[in-house]
Amino acid sequence: MSVKVGVLAFQGDVSEHIEAFRKAGADPFPLKKAEDLDRIDALSLPGGESTTISRFLKEGKFYEIIPQKYSEGMAIFATCAGMILLSKEVIENSVESMGLINIKVKRNAYGRQRDSFEESIFLEFDNKPFTAIFIRAPRIVEVGNGVSVISKFNEEPVLVQSGKILAASFHPELTDDLRIHRYFLKMVEKR
Repeated sequence: MSVKVGVLAFQGDVSEHIEAFRKAGADPFPLKKAEDLDRIDALSLPGGESTTISRFLKEGKFYEIIPQKYSEGMAIFATCAGMILLSKEVIENSVESMGLINIKVKRNAYGRQRDSFEESIFLEFDNKPFTAIFIRAPRIVEVGNGVSVISKFNEEPVLVQSGKILAASFHPELTDDLRIHRYFLKMVEKR
């Protein structure tokens, strides 16, 4: 039986994550209502504009339900804006975060949209380079207890794991390389 992944579908790289998870062997679907969290094994919080996504999360009561579901064992994969929303602390920002992963982040710290770039990084679980795409990417400025660094760029963490949360500063869904999505699915299956 394949892993059911709900991809939060308010804004951002929703279709790209759905396609990546489908190719990786999961059963993904766009998730828009909090009650749909009862139907999934894992949640994907895609990149996009964190202020906009935050507003939809508040309106839909997700800020209460996602932490509860995580405490009950639901795995979460967060990229870019999704990572901001799960972090313990956001520097110089009014976006409310859920505090589910013990990291401190700074929004858009790698530059504006026009400063977007690709860089080869290495993953702790593989020895081949991975092309990471950074678009208005947040910077992880501090990693707290219980968080493992899975990948770095310029000696700074860009992919981290804590329990059943995997969080990336970059956008793995924009490549054809499914290693990170498959790694997350293995995390889900271990529960």
